[in-house]
Amino acid sequence: MNCARSSFASAVAILALGGVLAAAGQTTQAPPMKSVLAGKKIIPPARGEVNIEFTSPVAKRVDKTLVTTIMVKNIGTAPIARLTVTETWYNDAGQIVSGNKGSIDGLLQPGEVKPVVVQTPIDLKMSRSAMTFSHANGTVKEKRVPKLVPTPAASPAPK
Repeated sequence: MNCARSSFASAVAILALGGVLAAAGQTTQAPPMKSVLAGKKIIPPARGEVNIEFTSPVAKRVDKTLVTTIMVKNIGTAPIARLTVTETWYNDAGQIVSGNKGSIDGLLQPGEVKPVVVQTPIDLKMSRSAMTFSHANGTVKEKRVPKLVPTPAASPAPK
């Protein structure tokens, strides 16, 4: 019987303490939340076919790897998500002997110029290559140009 009384008393004490803590929690109020995106214009990434320009690839041998750098520019009006370049190397007989992918993590904004780096293991039978472009939400229509100039970003509106 003594054990039952002490269990009951413990339960009452815990409930009373919980009530005091709940009442104390009601008196303090959290500061209002500020929106991180307030006043910013958000443009969703492009879907379907996008248009880019790119320069001729520059390849350099680094140990047993061929490092190819391609400069790309988004000439569309929406950002491009995860632009990827796949480089495939063929031998003289037209068989695939090596290849790899390189990509731009995140978004390539309209008018922005960024490099894409593809690191391909060297095979002595490599004779010619082909590149294909893709992005996270569709296909890419590309155009090779001799030089890329970034488009200046629009200046923010005066406050």
